[in-house]
Amino acid sequence: MNVMTYPDVDYLELNRDIDGVLVMRLNRPDKRNAISTALLTAIADALNAGDEDEAIRAFVITGAPRVFAAGADLNEMSKKRANEGLEDPRPALWARVRMTRKPLIAAVEGWCLGAGNELALCADMLVASKSAKFGQPETNLGIIPGAGGCAILTRLIGRARTMQMVLTGEPITADEALQYGLINLLVEEGEAHGAAVELASKLAGRAPLAMRQAKAVINQAWETGVSANLAIERQAFSLLLSSEDKLIGVDAFINKEKPAWKGK
Repeated sequence: MNVMTYPDVDYLELNRDIDGVLVMRLNRPDKRNAISTALLTAIADALNAGDEDEAIRAFVITGAPRVFAAGADLNEMSKKRANEGLEDPRPALWARVRMTRKPLIAAVEGWCLGAGNELALCADMLVASKSAKFGQPETNLGIIPGAGGCAILTRLIGRARTMQMVLTGEPITADEALQYGLINLLVEEGEAHGAAVELASKLAGRAPLAMRQAKAVINQAWETGVSANLAIERQAFSLLLSSEDKLIGVDAFINKEKPAWKGK
């Protein structure tokens, strides 16, 4: 089994005590969990290490009880000019987060704004409590979202709703987010973390190769036409037919047993 090195930073707490699940908690309380470049780097590093760790099969990312993340770190952004924005390392870091191969669940309590909302958009499934509020308030600062708050959010909730969120800068409630299809599960206040861990544990107990291939094919639907996506789907399906997990799963089903997945 691979022994992976995870980032050791105070502002990102890591918990690997839950079988098969790596829990990441944003921990910059003095900055309302603002997504600095250093924090984004730590998140990308932790996810990349977890992708290579055979013991990890799913991720949870969460914040504080009253704020998931309140946006980007304005102290970093305030003096940047256009050339610095174009040369910024952050787009590559965001790409690394989105390229995570294993299931990623976001657990949101309280405010989830700007870059915080864009981080939540990187998750494959999103669990939120009734206290959660989601927003892209960048136009209040004379800028626009720069990490998916326009491009990805539009694909998730549609043009009209994204226009409203981005152009007005006003947040939506957790109930609205559920109605819009932005979140998967709405729970009582204080229960998002537990519900997300429960969901991640459920996914961690499923066939790992199938989880990764399914995630990859679904994500490809964003970037390819239907015919190309169908071909990608069929190729992934066919490759799984030769996996040990497929034999284990079919045999366990026939014999009414619990499968012991090998990830091979």
